[in-house]
Amino acid sequence: MSVIKSAAMLEFPGCGDERGELIVVEGMQDVPFEIKRVFYMYGSDDTVVRGKHANLRTEFVLINVAGTSKVKVLDGRGNETIYLLNRPNTGIYLPKMTWKEMYDFSADSVLLCLASEHYDASEYIRDYDEYLKLINKEV
Repeated sequence: MSVIKSAAMLEFPGCGDERGELIVVEGMQDVPFEIKRVFYMYGSDDTVVRGKHANLRTEFVLINVAGTSKVKVLDGRGNETIYLLNRPNTGIYLPKMTWKEMYDFSADSVLLCLASEHYDASEYIRDYDEYLKLINKEV
């Protein structure tokens, strides 16, 4: 199955009252994996492109907890989808072997990333031509 068909927008239930909003995201309940790593990006402007890689094993959920950004997802077979992350109660699920590019960050953007694996530089594919070779072997 194409990684684009596997990528999906997620909506997280809120627990709001007169004090404000509370969003809870739990591994294996709200996201389809156990969360092993959490990191976030901020301070990127609308000219910066982050990501530009795929991962052999790691799955991600990206949530803009403040501000906005876009995520371009490519499947290596000529298909691409662009997601707008603009609400702190939604995110995008990205399966392994998904090429992702995050860009068009608002000045106040904070992009939270939940990952299924601990960081391992050896499982990152940072060259798009190499990604194309690997993804097309899977056909």
